[in-house]
Order: sequence, then C-alpha cells, then structure tokens
Amino acid sequence: MAATGAGLEGIIAAESRICFIDGEAGILSYQGYDIRTLGEKASFEEVVFLLWNGRLPKQPELDQLKAALVAHRELPGPVEAFLKSAPKGAVPMTVLRTAVSMLALYDPQAQDMSPEANRAKALKLMAQTATIVSSFDRFRNGNSVVPGDPKLNFAANFLYTLSGKKPDHVMERAFDVALVLHAEHELNASTFAARVVAATLSDIYSAVTAAIGALKGPLHGGANEDVIKLLLTIQTPEEAVAKAKDMLANKIKIPGLGHRVYHTLDPRAAFLKDMAKELGERTGHVDLYKKSNAIQQYGKEAKNLNANVDFFSASTYYSLGIPIDLFTPIFAVSRMSGWTAHVLEQYHNNRLIRPRAEYMGEAPGKPWVDIKDR
Repeated sequence: MAATGAGLEGIIAAESRICFIDGEAGILSYQGYDIRTLGEKASFEEVVFLLWNGRLPKQPELDQLKAALVAHRELPGPVEAFLKSAPKGAVPMTVLRTAVSMLALYDPQAQDMSPEANRAKALKLMAQTATIVSSFDRFRNGNSVVPGDPKLNFAANFLYTLSGKKPDHVMERAFDVALVLHAEHELNASTFAARVVAATLSDIYSAVTAAIGALKGPLHGGANEDVIKLLLTIQTPEEAVAKAKDMLANKIKIPGLGHRVYHTLDPRAAFLKDMAKELGERTGHVDLYKKSNAIQQYGKEAKNLNANVDFFSASTYYSLGIPIDLFTPIFAVSRMSGWTAHVLEQYHNNRLIRPRAEYMGEAPGKPWVDIKDR
C-alpha cells in the first residue's frame, strides 16, 4: 500500500465545488468568490445562500431566506428545557453538541432523506444553533431568553438575544463579517467528520453533531479562546513581545499563529485585524489590539509565523462583549453553513468514505502460543 502523509496531509479525499484554498498564495474562495470580496460586500445570509446554492441570491430569494431563518429560530420545548436544566458550569460546546443532537428527536422530517427535507433541516439547523448558544448563556446567568427581533439580520439578532441590547452599526457589521469569514474552510477536521457520517447516509443531525464534536477538540476549535486568555495575562505590547519570545524559545506554540494549510497570511486575518482595532478603539479595548499586533509582528519576524483567522477574532469577540467560552460555539454557529453545504453536497453524489490505513505492525501469520506457554 502506498505511504500517505501523517494526518492525511495533502491527500485528496473528496471532490467539491464549495470551497477553494491555495495555501501558498493565500487564496480562499467560496463557490468562486474570493473571501476578500465576500468580506467587503456580502452579508452572512448571502453567504449561506451562496454555499448552499452555488450562486448569490436575488433580492426576493434573500428576503425569503431571512424570513425563514426568523421563522425557525424557536427551539422545541424539551430542548429549551434541557438548556435551562444543564449545569451552569457545563462546557458550552458540550451543551451545544447535546442540544443539536436533541433537535432530531423533535423534527418530523429527521429521517426523511429527500433533497427537499434535507434542505429544510439545514435551514432549521442554521437558525436554531444560534438560539441554542444564546439561550444557554442567558439561562446559566439566571436570565430569561430574549425573543429575536424579526427586523434584525442574523448577526445583529444573535448579539441582541445574547446581551439583550441591540448592537450599533459598527458592532453589527463586525460580527457579520466574522460570521462570513468563519463560514467555510474546505475539508477541515469538523467538515470531514460531517461528510464521513453523511456518506453512510446517516441523517444531517448526526453529521453536524459529529462536526461539533470535532470542533470541540483544542487542535481544531478553541484557538481564539486561548489567544484572548494569553492577551489578558499581558499588560503592554512590550511585555507581549517578551512573552512571545519566551514561548518560542521554549518551543511553546503561540495560539493563533501559523496554519496547517496557509504558508502565508491567512486572507481572513487581515479583515479581522482592522475590525479588532476599530472595535477596540470604540469599546476601550484597543490595548488588546496593540498586544495582538506586537505578538503577530514578532512571530512573523522571528519565525515567519503568520496570524490565522483565530488570532484577531479573539479581541474582536471580546470587544463585542461575548463571553470567552462562547468563542468556539460561535465558530460553530457560523460554520454550520459550511457543514450543511458539505452534507448536502455529499448526499447529492454519495459514495461511502472508506480510506485505508498503512499497516505498521508485525508481519501476518504469527504462530499461536498456547496460554500455558506464554
């Protein structure tokens, strides 16, 4: 059997029209649209439609999608009851994984594998994943759920249902762009997990539950949580550089720097860097931006390490008032658009995903040794 790269690095495992990445050139595109174009011009709802349909929506189609996302926000009663009864100290990603799995119990179309039913379930998952995250945070803090405002877009509504306060235009735009940038990233660990499950013709709820489980792992999701925790231990940009220097000298990975695919600047990081600075100046957290920038510059100069999407999303989310342990669940809220797009694509032209392993054990045919002689 031919040898393969560890971790399947560089191995082509699927054909897809959804996402293109050139890690050497720093290119990322969704359905042919460069991420820079989408970050500047698209709303998150437009990106959701694009990922699912391969084209941008016309105005009536966009209006219909927005209305459907509003209509499906409400959770089934038992799922909301679970969120209310979950331990206040529970890890939010664990709660999210369980609650998303529960949604299948209360969806009459859960086992309907027709294309129409699967698209309807994708729509529900997009709407209800956000509600799960904001509702759990409200409940664990002793607050009641904030009903969504149908006049707000997806990003603004999430911030509103989380905090009870409607965001201003800058905050709304920053979070909307963050959702766009996190929406899709080809066959990362969680998306691959979703496609593997979907390839068995298991239901879409099972597939995205597997994806959430993969995202929960610290080698995939959670880097932005580690970034903000690091930044909060540092007082000045000068101290940030000293900390980064010490970490690299001791071969400790600096969270948010470097990427498995990109060997140049992550094209998503530039957007978030500018937003982190603007939001920091507006909210009194510009020190976070300055410390981040100092670490990024030192990492680049010392080891040619570039910031990835998680690095500046950390201070962006913190400036928006989002609790640190919700950073990864919010990643899941955005990435649900990409996960569901990949599951729908897998169903459309399905083949069971069944790779082989290169055997590294002893040669076959070993003689049996009776138990009394072992």
